[in-house]
Amino acid sequence: MKKLLKYLVSYKRESVLAPLFKFLEACFELIVPFVVSAIIDNGITGGRGAVYVVEMCLILVALGAVGLVSAVFAQYFAAKAAAGFAKYLRRDLFNKMQSLSYSEIDTLGTSRMITRMTSDVNQVQSGVNMVLRLFMRSPVIVFGAMICAFVIDTLAGGIFAIAIAVLCMVIFAILLITIPLYRRVQGNLDGITTYTRESLTGARVIRAFCNEDKEIAAYNRQNAALKRSQTFAGWVSALMNPLTYAIINVAIIALLYTGALKVDAGTLTTGEVVALYNYMSQILVELIKLANLIITVTKSFACAGRLSEVLDMQSSLVHGPREKAEGKPFISFEGVCMKYAPDAGNALTDVTFTADRGETIGIIGGTGSGKTTLVNLIPHFYDACNGALYIDGVNVNGYSDEEIRQKCGIVPQKAVLFNGTIADNLRWGKENATDEELMQAVETAQAADVIRAKKDGLYERVEQGGLNFSGGQRQRLTIARALVRKPEILILDDSASALDYATDAKLRHSLKELDYHPTVFIVSQRTSSIRNADKIIVLDHGAVAGIGTHEQLLESCPLYREIHYSQYEKKEAV
Repeated sequence: MKKLLKYLVSYKRESVLAPLFKFLEACFELIVPFVVSAIIDNGITGGRGAVYVVEMCLILVALGAVGLVSAVFAQYFAAKAAAGFAKYLRRDLFNKMQSLSYSEIDTLGTSRMITRMTSDVNQVQSGVNMVLRLFMRSPVIVFGAMICAFVIDTLAGGIFAIAIAVLCMVIFAILLITIPLYRRVQGNLDGITTYTRESLTGARVIRAFCNEDKEIAAYNRQNAALKRSQTFAGWVSALMNPLTYAIINVAIIALLYTGALKVDAGTLTTGEVVALYNYMSQILVELIKLANLIITVTKSFACAGRLSEVLDMQSSLVHGPREKAEGKPFISFEGVCMKYAPDAGNALTDVTFTADRGETIGIIGGTGSGKTTLVNLIPHFYDACNGALYIDGVNVNGYSDEEIRQKCGIVPQKAVLFNGTIADNLRWGKENATDEELMQAVETAQAADVIRAKKDGLYERVEQGGLNFSGGQRQRLTIARALVRKPEILILDDSASALDYATDAKLRHSLKELDYHPTVFIVSQRTSSIRNADKIIVLDHGAVAGIGTHEQLLESCPLYREIHYSQYEKKEAV
């Protein structure tokens, strides 16, 4: 939690004023029992009459009014500071998530990051708000009441001190037990978020296989686990109030008993006993508030720890000195090995090949052979664990992330469009691109018919996830988005899988005709998509099984032959 306190720096004034006004409210509240005692001892039994009682009652009203104004100001400043705290925390959390490499994002998981950005931040915000409002008030009332009790009577003050000591032990014991329990609750909430997200994303698949009942049952199991963890944590937390009430009531019994004896002996007045009772009642109310504060703070500490884990994460991507080696091809893989985790096996093993400017490189292989992994190394989404990758004579680690990715136009396997217009999506490739530049990229990506078919053309609305477009339309628009930048390296990661053969052929032909001649990497399962490539790389379980042209590989690479003949009759091999 300490690491997150820096987000209150911009709200120093509010963070000071909120507790200060609560302190003033508490001080005014502590005066009330003395006024009540004076009314009883001086006005009622002391014979000073109704005028004195009315004057004291007006003082009570004034104390209440000033306390109310102080409370309102405290609430305002606390809420402002807590909301600002959450704003800056969310900002840095989102920036941190955007800065992490694919490895860390894979480890965290989308659903966990969403939970941290929403539920965890909200819980910490509530904790900050409650602390600013009550952290000063509750201790002032509790210990102030004890001091006032000592002023009135030493024995009564001792009863207050013992009660407060026992209450503190109970509260801290429950605190130590509940912190790990609430961590477990938040972990189960991650599971619920993950399952909900998967179910909503795959709703069409679930209904296609009539698996609604199965998914509902699985969700109910997850939900039941969350309920059990929340119930147990709540059960332990719920002990706070009854134990507090029990201890305070025992203290009140002791107080009234000793007070009655002292009143009978003439060492205490009736008004002083009433004042002591009021102070004990104030302690009861404040400790209940403090108990709720501690429960909230306990949850906040659990969530703050999870947020700190993300904020403390560092990208695993390595950046080294930028030194250019002369005489190297435009792109050179030299014995590259890659693994997704230190204790995992190699996803790529000893990959070596080169590519010159303007060449088209085809990458093919079976499922899980490492095709996507290979092309993800080029824009430095992952680091190689062994070997080196050079782009334009510079080790990829020598480029900044922004610089290397400006060189690349990337079309991932899953075609993703964002909420907005078609033009907004295309300008991700180049922020200040004109409509003419957008249409050039659209023509090259064979998506002109998509634009023309829409009433608003480039400014047609795109729903979340691009669900108002077909799979093939989304793929062509994402290809256009990559082309708008006019990249030096164009990576098409199985991005034409939803296109028919004719459109795929036109797309490949138009890429060849580009005047800026990018180096194109085409990942595909279809040999027809890469048969005209200048070089084809065949991968098998992360290793290179063959490199060459289509004709050369048909002669020399059994795996490529098997893939090709599985898609075409043997007589069509040529």
